[in-house]
Amino acid sequence: MAQVLEFRLPDLGEGLTEAEIVRWLVQVGDVVAIDQPVVEVETAKAMVEVPCPYGGVVTARYGEEGTELPVGAPLLTVAVGAPATDTEAETEGSGNVLVGYGTGAPPARRRRVRRMAADVVTSMADAPDPAPAPAAGTGSRSDGPVPVISPLVRRLARENGLELRELTGSGRDGLILRADVEKALRAAAAQEATAQEAALLPPATPPTAPAAATTTADGVTRTPLRGIRGAVADKLSRSRREIPDATCWVDADATELMRTRAAMNSAAGPKISVLALLARICTAALARFPELNSSVDMEAREVVRFDRVHLGFAAQTERGLVVPVVRDAGARNAEALSAEFARLTEAARAGTLTPGDLTGGTFTLNNYGVFGVDGSTPIINHPEAAMLGVGRIVPKPWVHEGELAVRQVVQLSLTFDHRVCDGGTAGGFLRYVADCVEQPAVLLRNL
Repeated sequence: MAQVLEFRLPDLGEGLTEAEIVRWLVQVGDVVAIDQPVVEVETAKAMVEVPCPYGGVVTARYGEEGTELPVGAPLLTVAVGAPATDTEAETEGSGNVLVGYGTGAPPARRRRVRRMAADVVTSMADAPDPAPAPAAGTGSRSDGPVPVISPLVRRLARENGLELRELTGSGRDGLILRADVEKALRAAAAQEATAQEAALLPPATPPTAPAAATTTADGVTRTPLRGIRGAVADKLSRSRREIPDATCWVDADATELMRTRAAMNSAAGPKISVLALLARICTAALARFPELNSSVDMEAREVVRFDRVHLGFAAQTERGLVVPVVRDAGARNAEALSAEFARLTEAARAGTLTPGDLTGGTFTLNNYGVFGVDGSTPIINHPEAAMLGVGRIVPKPWVHEGELAVRQVVQLSLTFDHRVCDGGTAGGFLRYVADCVEQPAVLLRNL
């Protein structure tokens, strides 16, 4: 007899208490496999596809599209060709846990459900699109059916202009999985990444107001602060309320930095972005001034200093401002940083960043120069202690070696938490960054 299991909205990340249902990916009566995405939700941090830890038949869904649900609320129920006891049924699941799933059963307890799900996938694949796996060594497929059963995979490929016939599936019988499409998209993004494309992303069109906006008779429009806009408002307000910040800035001659990048990119291999070079300079500066790679715990009255740099970078998308995080940025060279910036930037553009991609930063790099502005006074990304802002790099008159010349000049600004250090440390950090921009060979001292 089938066992009906209830799947509840899991905890999707740090501090998130609710999510809005954007789109259901399954209908009542659909057969789902273990770890198959069943619903797309929007949190205050990102758009997330939630996978179901059970395999079986969907018997009920809870919540219409556009409904906000708290963490722990029922999402759907699944009828599973279940084990003999209720205890086993409760523990069977994928083991691929989002925070709060609680599905950690041993492999032996999951075997029957997993086998049933695999049989379901096979039968579904055989029914609509019976296509054999391509022969080894072949490039693209013929005009026959493409072995894809997931509408999500088809949509992801279609929205990104990817031809599914050119892919070789890694699933059973050559089935094309979402991982295959994402791998192809990442490869394409890495090839197309350039200096400024790996930085902030100006929206292609101005974001439109949410449908919930209302206009009164006297022409006043009220837009609720929800989703990413609401999260940004809360975080920036908290930063201004809790952090006694100060800002210092300096103009720097970036001519040699740009020449160095041009020389690096003249050789064969992946291109190096300006953002990656600035990130490499930041991590070197933080190694010399570690006070700025920290946060403040006021309850314990302690400054918490981190031994690794998890570097956030501000990315403006059509859905709002997000700050993806490059893990262990200090351990990456310029090439690896370029690739990771490109990957996270593409995910930001597509709205597929995970909560893990957006949390845990220890320092933020904000390249607002792509908006055509020279300077800014950034608001610190709470609970971090500092942020480096970078303006546009433009030709300006500059005294170079005692002569007036036209040089590539950039304004650098540092906003820092005055509780973790004083002006001498902040000024030393910023001066070191400027020195590296003006003379990239200074970095060799830390290599």
